[in-house]
Amino acid sequence: MTQKIVVIGMLGTTLDQGGSQQRWDRWRPTVALGQHPDLLINRLDLLYSEAHKRLADTVAEDLGVVAPETSVVRHNFEVVNPWDFEEVYAALYDFARSYPFDPEKEEYFVHITTGTHVIQICLFLLIESRHIPAKLIQTGPSPKREGNPAGTYGIIDLDLSRYDKLAERFKQQTRRDLSFLKSGIETRNIAFNSMIERIEEVSAESVDPILLTGPTGAGKSRLARLIYELRKQRRLVRGNFVEVNCATLRGDAAMSTLFGHKKGAFTGAITDRNGLLRQADGGVLFLDEVGELGSDEQAMLLRAIEAKRFYPLGSDEESGSDFQLICGSNRPLEQMAAEGKFREDLLARVNIWTFRLPGLAQRPEDIEPNLDYELDRHAERSGKQARFNREARELFLSLATSPEALWHGNFRDLSAGVMRMGTLARGGRITAEIVKEEWRRLQGGWQDVPERELLLKGRTNVAMHDDAALLRDLLGTRYAELDLFDRPQLACVIRACRETRSLSEAGRVLFAESRKKKARPNDADRLRKYLASFGLDWESVR
Repeated sequence: MTQKIVVIGMLGTTLDQGGSQQRWDRWRPTVALGQHPDLLINRLDLLYSEAHKRLADTVAEDLGVVAPETSVVRHNFEVVNPWDFEEVYAALYDFARSYPFDPEKEEYFVHITTGTHVIQICLFLLIESRHIPAKLIQTGPSPKREGNPAGTYGIIDLDLSRYDKLAERFKQQTRRDLSFLKSGIETRNIAFNSMIERIEEVSAESVDPILLTGPTGAGKSRLARLIYELRKQRRLVRGNFVEVNCATLRGDAAMSTLFGHKKGAFTGAITDRNGLLRQADGGVLFLDEVGELGSDEQAMLLRAIEAKRFYPLGSDEESGSDFQLICGSNRPLEQMAAEGKFREDLLARVNIWTFRLPGLAQRPEDIEPNLDYELDRHAERSGKQARFNREARELFLSLATSPEALWHGNFRDLSAGVMRMGTLARGGRITAEIVKEEWRRLQGGWQDVPERELLLKGRTNVAMHDDAALLRDLLGTRYAELDLFDRPQLACVIRACRETRSLSEAGRVLFAESRKKKARPNDADRLRKYLASFGLDWESVR
């Protein structure tokens, strides 16, 4: 059985007008629907308001002349303000819900040419969501030289290629933005890439504060600047990127640096100073190591975030600054707040979007692409191209991804190591001997750091107070059955499993000392049995 063709359209209160001399010699979009010999419409459902009933009658009459096979069904459609998105969408949604769609017998099209832009957008959204099971039909006038009142028409199916091409353009832009946030580095770590995807979404849709946490050298400052640059590209900010390390701020200098001061506010204040919050007006303020701020600065900052107003030091008049805030911290702010060292109300304001950057030791698969990135950076800084020979490159990657690679300074360690190796590379060639010398230097720097501190700060990047959340997420109600003694140990084991590539590697990390006392240790079996005692296995903890 052949389906009937049904078009749903809004009366064009301007375009569908036509005086007695213009009814047949000018393009009128609704009437023109019936003037195409290859578009045979069985029924037109015409939506109109009571104020334009006469025009609706005229259009129906004219359609009966040009397309007698088309029946016109008029629907009264009333909205107070056709430019009010909420009102229009609600009215069209109610129309769609009450319409007796029968896709087996009828094929539906929605005429998208007439109506206000708001009506057109709402019709598009209802079709895209399949509340209206239709394709779009778009009409237009012919070129003036042709003078054909029928004009042109085109069919757009949102399920097919045109929409896919539009969607692909958005995907391509998203991929470019993600690459930008990663400095063009083709990172491979799944968790890190997922985090960057979410940061890209947040950067595009929200101007609320962002908190970047993670160990020293994990890349918080660089990522903050890239977020700013991405927002600037999208015209979400117009001002500058202003960065300050809060660990360097103390006393009056802290208040003056952040909020500015008036002349004579303290000894040495010989002129007025705007302060960094004023400099960041319209832009982004990045407060690195925000946990180092004093209590007075925290209180002032809270008001500046909430009210966009603050008092410069020594001033009776308020200043204003509309800035977007990004904070960085390598300290557990939640724990500091619980201990009274950081304001809970300030934490609530800066903790809206929190992203924890993993350390380099947690991303062994990303060491190779970052190595190439650092080699390119060294070439830019020094003007000297340096590359590994095959043996040296394999040796470095093997050492850099081994359990012995603690990477306490994270990317700062890697960057400094590449700089030193590139400097020593005669003829631009980094040899195995240079790699071995650099590795001894890196290990020497790591030896002074207590192993437990490295485990918490370098390899896991998660504070001990997060143990409960980690275990509850994995064990559910079984968490309550764990002894207090077992909880931190099990959490440590789970993190080691998640940060290594195999059961054997995790065992080597966890039992590094005791395995030295056995001739043929079976670390994997020992770890497997430990997990089994809690009803877990390698796959479940991964």
